[in-house]
Amino acid sequence: MTQTPTFDKPKVELHVHLDGAIKPETILYYGRKRGIALPAETAEELRDIIGMDKPLSLPGFLAKFNYYMPAIAGCREAIQRIAYEFVEMKAEEGVVYVEVRYSPHLLANSKVQPIPWNQPEGDLTPDEVVALVSKSLQKGERDFGVKVRSILCCMRHQPCWSPEVVELCKKYRHQSVVAVDLAGDETIQGSSLFPGHMKAFEEAVRSGIHRTVHAGEVGSADVVREAVDTLKTERLGHGYHTLEDGALYARLLQENMHFEVCPWSSYLTGAWKSDTEHPVVRFKQDEANYSLNTDDPLIFKSTLETDYQMTKQSMGFTEEEFKRLNINAAKSSFLPEDEKQQLLDLLYKAYGMPPSAAAEPHP
Repeated sequence: MTQTPTFDKPKVELHVHLDGAIKPETILYYGRKRGIALPAETAEELRDIIGMDKPLSLPGFLAKFNYYMPAIAGCREAIQRIAYEFVEMKAEEGVVYVEVRYSPHLLANSKVQPIPWNQPEGDLTPDEVVALVSKSLQKGERDFGVKVRSILCCMRHQPCWSPEVVELCKKYRHQSVVAVDLAGDETIQGSSLFPGHMKAFEEAVRSGIHRTVHAGEVGSADVVREAVDTLKTERLGHGYHTLEDGALYARLLQENMHFEVCPWSSYLTGAWKSDTEHPVVRFKQDEANYSLNTDDPLIFKSTLETDYQMTKQSMGFTEEEFKRLNINAAKSSFLPEDEKQQLLDLLYKAYGMPPSAAAEPHP
């Protein structure tokens, strides 16, 4: 696909999962090298088995990871390679700044209970996973000229991991890690309030670690309220169902809450029913603070272009709106203020906007 991108200017991406952005070739390579059975022989076949063309439920989508994560998890070389190749992929998509997220525990095979993906116990700890990913992201940053930071995920079904996740955020905060996230199956009743998660997010607030939470993707507006009021999130992963509670939505607009929107993902996970108006159309109309993101491009067979094309063709998005949302993404990034300003200056210049005119009063 060599046609001109829908938005052929520098882009910022804030919501993409490392373990959902792996090249099928890399999965095959490590499956063979490590003697781990995979459901396909070629990259094309593998992409079709892992990938989705029509909507599934969120749990159905999450089950896709079982096919290929055993080929990557627990292997130092594989983990370094997927992190490095990720940066290369983003460079090809015209991304100048990206925050990539992952669960250190889901890539480890030591000092993690239970050991994920039915792996035998090994000697790769969550701590070392973060060190390996950070090192490879930094190498990719140098080689491909994309600024990269990472976010460590707590998993809703494993609250016992969460306190360690926030400790790793603190330990590696000067080596690419900028925030903590809560990810996984949002339909687990009351999972935002599990003590392990609450304790971790309280510690994040206390330690000045930035926070984002997957909420309101398939869960109700109540899950969004818990993320905002109890977990003190600064951004919302998806957040679509906020719109079901008018008062909450009005409040979040007033507070300039950032919504990490993933349009193509929301179609395939069933988070958005395609016979209704997409929440991002409402966000656009209300001049809400949001970004466009790929989420899990391996599984959704997509690139960032997919999401830009979808919003332009089906929802009437304009070049001006793309500029606005990328500037909002940069402003809502978890970079320190001086680096954030450099990123904004880069965008203003590329977009032909005078920085003063682009400055808007914050509520």
